[in-house]
Amino acid sequence: MTKKRLNILSILTGAVLLGSTPFLLSSDKVDEYRHHTTTKSEVPYMVTSPSIPEQVTFAGQDIDLTRYDRRERMDREQMAFTYMHSTTLLMIKRANRFFPVIEPILAANGIHDDFKYLMVIESNLNPIARSSAGAAGMWQFMQATGKEHGLEVNTNVDERYNILKATVAACKYLKESYDRYGDWITVAAAYNAGNGRISGELRKQLVDNAMDLWLVEETSRYMFRILAAKQVFENPKRFGFLLKEEQLYPPLYYKQVAVDSGIEDLALFAQQQGITYAQLKDANPWLRGTSLENKSKRTYSLLIPDTDGMYYNPKKTKAHSKAWVVD
Repeated sequence: MTKKRLNILSILTGAVLLGSTPFLLSSDKVDEYRHHTTTKSEVPYMVTSPSIPEQVTFAGQDIDLTRYDRRERMDREQMAFTYMHSTTLLMIKRANRFFPVIEPILAANGIHDDFKYLMVIESNLNPIARSSAGAAGMWQFMQATGKEHGLEVNTNVDERYNILKATVAACKYLKESYDRYGDWITVAAAYNAGNGRISGELRKQLVDNAMDLWLVEETSRYMFRILAAKQVFENPKRFGFLLKEEQLYPPLYYKQVAVDSGIEDLALFAQQQGITYAQLKDANPWLRGTSLENKSKRTYSLLIPDTDGMYYNPKKTKAHSKAWVVD
C-alpha cells in the first residue's frame, strides 16, 4: 500500500470517527471505480455521475431519454440536484411539511400529482421566495398573472404568498395551458416561458412538443429540472441523500380566525391570539404590512399557530414518504 493511499485512508477514518463522511455513498460505481481503475485521486473523496434512465414518466406520459440531447440535458440536471447538497436536503425536509397540503389541492382540481415538482423547482419550497423579476410565493406568480387567476395583490395583501390560494390559482393556469396544448410537459414549459412564447415557438419551429424546441437556456433546462426533481424525490438514497424521520420538518397545525374588517395593529392582534407578531407573519406571509386595511370588507382567514404544536418533538415526526428516510 502506497504512502498516498495510507494518507487517504487515515483522513477517511478520522472523518468517520468525527461523525461525518466526506464523500457521497450514492452509487455502486464507487466500488466499481476502486476495483477497475488505476487512477489515483489526490483528494480523499470520490464524485460519481448518477445513471440516466432510458425513460421517465411525467404526469402519466412516458418520456424517452435515449436521444442524445434529452439524455445530456437530464444528466446535467440530475448532477445539479445531486451535488447542491444543502439545497436538495432542505427541499426534501420542507416537502414533508408542504406536500400534504399541496397534493389534495392538485387532486381536487384535476392536476396530476407530478406538478408538485414544478413548485419544487420554482421556489425550493420556500413560502416567501421572491425572484429578481418580482415573481413571488411557492408558485412564483408574477403580479399580473396572479391577479388574472384570482389572487389579490397589492401593497397590503399579496395572496401569491398564500399557499392554499396560490396553489388553486396555479391549477387554473395549468388547466388553461393543457386545454391549449394537450401535453403536460409543454404545459410545464409554458409555466416558465408563458403561453404566448411557447405557442409562437411551436408554430415557428414546426414541432408539437416543447422538448423539441430550441429555447432560451432557462426554459430548456426547466423541463428537465422537473424530471430530475421527481427522480431525486422518489429515491433520495440513490443520489446519496440519507435522512432520518426526525430530521424532516413536521406539519404545523393552526386554527383559522375569520376577519371581515380591518386590523389596525397586527402585533396587538397577534398578542391577543397568544402568539407573537413574527409567528403571525410566518403563518400568514400574505400579510404584507403591519396592519390589514381591508377597505373592501372582504372576509380573510388568518392562520393562528397551535402553540403546543410549535414545540414539536422530532422523534414523533413521521415521513410523508417512506422513500425519503433510511429508518
